[in-house]
Amino acid sequence: MKQKPKKRKSKVKKQKSYKYLPQLLLTVSSAFWGASFIFTKGLFLTEESITPTIILTGRMLIASLFTVPLLALTHRLQPIRKGHLPFFLLLAFAEPFLYSICETSGVRYVSGSLASIIVATIPLFIPFGMAMVYKERLSVRAVVGVVLSLVGIAMMSLDDNFSFTADPRGLALLALAVLIAVVYTLTLVKILDHYNPMTITCYQNLIGFIYFLPVMLLFDGSHLPQLSFTPRMWLMLAFLGVFCSTLAYMFFNYGMKHLGATAGSVYNNAIPVFSLLLALAIGQERMSWMKLAGMAVVLVGLTVAQNRKNRFISPSAQ
Repeated sequence: MKQKPKKRKSKVKKQKSYKYLPQLLLTVSSAFWGASFIFTKGLFLTEESITPTIILTGRMLIASLFTVPLLALTHRLQPIRKGHLPFFLLLAFAEPFLYSICETSGVRYVSGSLASIIVATIPLFIPFGMAMVYKERLSVRAVVGVVLSLVGIAMMSLDDNFSFTADPRGLALLALAVLIAVVYTLTLVKILDHYNPMTITCYQNLIGFIYFLPVMLLFDGSHLPQLSFTPRMWLMLAFLGVFCSTLAYMFFNYGMKHLGATAGSVYNNAIPVFSLLLALAIGQERMSWMKLAGMAVVLVGLTVAQNRKNRFISPSAQ
C-alpha cells in the first residue's frame, strides 16, 4: 500500500518530463527547415547542372531508405486504413511533391533568407483555410498580420537604395508554395488522429518519391551525367533527406498532434531566424538594414496574427 503513492508520483514526474516535448520538437523541426534553404542554395551554387527535381528525387530516395527500414524494424509502420489512401495520395501530392517543387525552384531565384521568410507566413494563411473549409471564425488580427507580413516581404525584396532586387519568378513560386502548404495542413488534420507521426512521414516520402522519379527522368534525366557526385554533394542531399524531409516532418507532425494545427504552425515563425543565422555564419548572404527591417515587420505581423486562446481541433476529433 505504501508503494502506490510512489508509483503515482513517478507517473506525474514522467508526464511533466514530456510536457514540453512537443514544443521542443517543433523548434528543432523549424531549425532543420531553416537550414534546408541554405543547403538547397548551396547545391545550386556548387552544382551548375543540378535541377530542383534531381534534388527533390534524391531527398525523397534518401528519406525513404532511412524511414522504411527503421519503422519496419521497430514495428512502428501502420498500414493505411480503408478509405484513407486518397488522403495520403493528396497529402504527398501537396507535400512533398508540389510544395517542394515550388519552394526549391523559388530558392533558385531568390536568397535563402527571403525564401524562408515567405515560407514563414504559412501560419498566417492557415486560419483563412480553416474558415473556408471548417467554418472557423476569422479574426481581425489574422487579416492585419497578413497585411503587415506582405509589407515586410516587399521590404526584403528591396536593397538599401529601394531598388527591387528579388526575382519575380522566385516570389511567385514561393507564394504558390505557401498556398499548397495550407492545403497540406487542411488535409493533414483529417488523418492525424489515426496514425503516428512517423507513419505519416514515411508514406509521404515514399509516395513523394514515386511522384518525383518519373518527372525527374522525363525532364531532367539528361542532367544526371553532368553532376559531380562529390562527397559534399551527397552530404548535403543526405542532410536534406534525413533531417529536413524525415526528422523535421516527424517532429512537426508530433507537435501538431499534441498542440493542434494552428498552435503548432506558429513555430514556423522561427524558420527565417535559423535560416538567416546559418546563411550569415557561412557567408552565403550579407545583412542590409532594409532586409533586417523587412524581417522585423514580418515577424511583427506573425506575432499580431497569433491567437493563443484558440487551439484547432481536427474534424475527426469533434
